[in-house]
Amino acid sequence: MLKRRQFLTAAAATAVAAPLPAFAAGNFVLPEIYRPQIVKARAELPAGELIVESERHFIYWLLGNGQAIRYGVGVGEAGREFKGEAVIARKAEWPRWTPTQNMIRREPEKYKKWAGGMEGGPDNPLGARALYLYQGGRDTLYRIHGTPYPSTVGRSVSSGCIRMLNAHVEDLYQRVPIGTKVTVV
Repeated sequence: MLKRRQFLTAAAATAVAAPLPAFAAGNFVLPEIYRPQIVKARAELPAGELIVESERHFIYWLLGNGQAIRYGVGVGEAGREFKGEAVIARKAEWPRWTPTQNMIRREPEKYKKWAGGMEGGPDNPLGARALYLYQGGRDTLYRIHGTPYPSTVGRSVSSGCIRMLNAHVEDLYQRVPIGTKVTVV
């Protein structure tokens, strides 16, 4: 007979594993460490918050009772520069993307054609979903978003904020309400 704790752990693991199969595209397979999984968290951390460990390439959705769902992430230059607390004030499905002026200056041949923006879709750098972080009611220009480049998960890359596999950001998007506190360390 299963004990209550074993049941809850098994149920939570099944809930995460079922909609989030291991990702494979062509020759790329996401390393197991970066696949969503239930992990231990400090018991005093409250449920319903996000913690981003940019240097370790993980984001944690705190479940409470000393548990969290850990997802692997890729971290762009903007993601490495931002530290502190924010709240998710906006969410978007298949968001529109516009390169920054710095990106256009740095690589005009790659980004100038998108200076007016790129509609959402499978080739859009923001991927399937975006969570917009605000401080004091102002947009930080920092995002947690999907990516059409799965091999960037688990790595530090040149541009962008915090990127996740599209299937993983879609899962997180469903869990995270507007107003969720995000701590980036």
